[in-house]
Amino acid sequence: MQGKVWKFGDNIDTDAIIPASYLDTTDEKELAKHCLEGADTDFPLKVSQGDIIVAGENFGCGSSREHAPLAIKGAGVPFLIAKSFARIFQRNAINIGLAILECPPAVEGTRQGDALEIDLSRGEIKNLRSGESWLAQPLPEFMRELIACGGLMNYVKKKLS
Repeated sequence: MQGKVWKFGDNIDTDAIIPASYLDTTDEKELAKHCLEGADTDFPLKVSQGDIIVAGENFGCGSSREHAPLAIKGAGVPFLIAKSFARIFQRNAINIGLAILECPPAVEGTRQGDALEIDLSRGEIKNLRSGESWLAQPLPEFMRELIACGGLMNYVKKKLS
């Protein structure tokens, strides 16, 4: 997986990810039109399919709304790296099929606009600009399978069929 980096700071809460005024839908594409506008008003216009969000501590704090990771996924971002994620956001992200890794050194070693290459199974993050690479704790295999299936609902459907 490869993508261009959008860098955000600490404590990006769910209101910054998707303001409450847009919670009347669960349509990813509609939510994407307002994704992260509370942190960067132009983000929905600038982000491209395959881009990666890199953030500081406590990304996704605030309410437990599943809309936050849905908005990010709908914006075409398949992957997030942060120093840490709020626990409920972390679980919601995995449940909807959004890949995440915690890796403080990668956050520190990455700049806005860098290109990263990520091996989710190994937890390896490589900065293609600087050549640096870091190892994060890889997600367990069953979580990687949830992500590969597109989320918990698709995973359960696959297991039941």
